[in-house]
Amino acid sequence: MGAAGSKLEKALGDQFPEGERYFGLENFGNTCYCNSVLQISSQKKKTGVIAPKRFVQRLKKQNELFRSYMHQDAHEFLNFLLNELVDILEKEAQAAKNEAETSSPSEKNANGPKNPQANGVQKEPLVTWVHKNFQGILTNETRCLRCETVTARDETFFDLSLDIEQNSSITSCLKNFSSTETLNAEDKFFCDKCCSLQEAQKRMKIKKPPHILVIHLKRFKYIEQLGRYKKLSYRVVFPLELKLSNTVEDADSEYSLFAVVVHVGSGPNHGHYVSLVKSHNHWLFFDDENVEMIDESAVQTFFGSAQEYSSNTDHGYILFYESLVGANNKS
Repeated sequence: MGAAGSKLEKALGDQFPEGERYFGLENFGNTCYCNSVLQISSQKKKTGVIAPKRFVQRLKKQNELFRSYMHQDAHEFLNFLLNELVDILEKEAQAAKNEAETSSPSEKNANGPKNPQANGVQKEPLVTWVHKNFQGILTNETRCLRCETVTARDETFFDLSLDIEQNSSITSCLKNFSSTETLNAEDKFFCDKCCSLQEAQKRMKIKKPPHILVIHLKRFKYIEQLGRYKKLSYRVVFPLELKLSNTVEDADSEYSLFAVVVHVGSGPNHGHYVSLVKSHNHWLFFDDENVEMIDESAVQTFFGSAQEYSSNTDHGYILFYESLVGANNKS
């Protein structure tokens, strides 16, 4: 990426952050789904090109889903990557713990187990840096319409998958995500207090917002009449600053956009992935081996198409927002 690298350095000029460099990633045949996600977390040392060959080989070995040269889904890859990282970190922590216990048996025998568990209760699961950064908690509230009893069930998440509509916004998509749904007819809720199936209302709210909020726009929808998936090119506005209002707490959580994975193409089974990443107040455009600086205003060109048939096929697919509270604490 000599020429492209020089062009980027020239564009940044004196504004090039000290000690900060930017890499393109080589494509090994439809591996852009992987490159677009890795760019958001990759180390930046100097301009040039990295060939993540060993990483891709390991990826294909670990998961048969990514072994073919067919067009893959960047969101599926991101989910696999985060969960695989958690598994690796937990295994390493357990191995280190076992090694520490076997290396000091006298201390263990003299003082008993380090973390005795009462009544066989398992201790809290390991909290890795993946959990600290990406994990949030949703609460699913169901209210019986007969006795008014509210049943709440919590579940963790690494990203939110949102249904989208034409000419909408992330804020409206989040409101729809947390909108109240009535359970009736065949979908009645079994109320433990009434001991029977009852009509109920349920809604999903965010109990604990994550430090990094990952939003996946569901652009690929199965159309029964067509018998296949179709890409929704809908225009969905995603702001640079986002207020998360559908939380359990009254206070809004504020986030700042720092990366976008973009799907390029008209259909779900073919196309290309690129990514936009904000670094030191500059927006960079990563397209495999090529890296270039873009104006912040260019981000809105990836909102989607206002009309169904449009020449624009570059649409925001995965959005990465960072909590402003966490960012302020670090500064």
